[in-house]
Amino acid sequence: MLGMRDWKCGQFDLPVNGDMPLIMGVLNVTPDSFSDGGCFVDVDVAVAHAADMIAHGAAIIDVGGESTRPGAEPVLAAEEIWRVEPVIREVSKLGFPVSIDTFKAETAIRAIEAGASIVNDISGLEDDSGMIDVICTHDVGVVVMHKQGVPATMQESPEYDDIVDDVIGYLQQRVEFLVERGVSRDRICVDPGIGFGKLLEHNLALLRNIDLLRDRTGCPVLVGLSRKSMIGQITGCKVDDRLAGSLAGLCFCMTKGVDIMRVHDVKESVDAAKMISQLSIFTG
Repeated sequence: MLGMRDWKCGQFDLPVNGDMPLIMGVLNVTPDSFSDGGCFVDVDVAVAHAADMIAHGAAIIDVGGESTRPGAEPVLAAEEIWRVEPVIREVSKLGFPVSIDTFKAETAIRAIEAGASIVNDISGLEDDSGMIDVICTHDVGVVVMHKQGVPATMQESPEYDDIVDDVIGYLQQRVEFLVERGVSRDRICVDPGIGFGKLLEHNLALLRNIDLLRDRTGCPVLVGLSRKSMIGQITGCKVDDRLAGSLAGLCFCMTKGVDIMRVHDVKESVDAAKMISQLSIFTG
């Protein structure tokens, strides 16, 4: 298991594996994300929302310009860049790390030039062959995620031999590949990809065994389950009414030692994390 150390993200050294997870606030500047699509397409509104999330305890702002919800259609890099670049440029001035949520090398480069210090790639750096060079030549943190299939069809019929071993094995391989290419392990974070080509039973099995991911990769673990469909499947709640389920998932992940939680509801998530930390049921 990891000892206390930092996740190296450009000019930022982010403490991981402490008593509380880092909270990554979601900032979708898209018209069609599954939650909050169209809410933050205006630059000033997006920056104000980022400032609000930081004020409520977000340690990272994750900016996305392309929806990757199930059924989403792909977006050209030029459109994605047009959406995210001005927002990242302004949000980075707030003095907190900004992450670019993209699997396109061209978008990642432009985002880094605008001030992003983390690249969050849902494809495990596989969908765009140029992404490896971006990570190798820029001193940024990287989130390597597992997914099966592409967003447009990934939920139709996902299959695994053993979901836990398959996902952890894949992420182990991707981490070692990056390390062999010269990317220091302390720049790498791993994400099991909850909901990305996975049915409810797959997601539950991964979360129940999420501590194994950190143990086997030697990297901090990020989990994004905020407002996702698995919560709706369990509770029957629609997207905008999944706060309670999201917080329950966050609290469970804390007991399993998850290092970073990607959330929409920052204030409520920070408050819940503070309570769990003080109640001393964190076991990471």
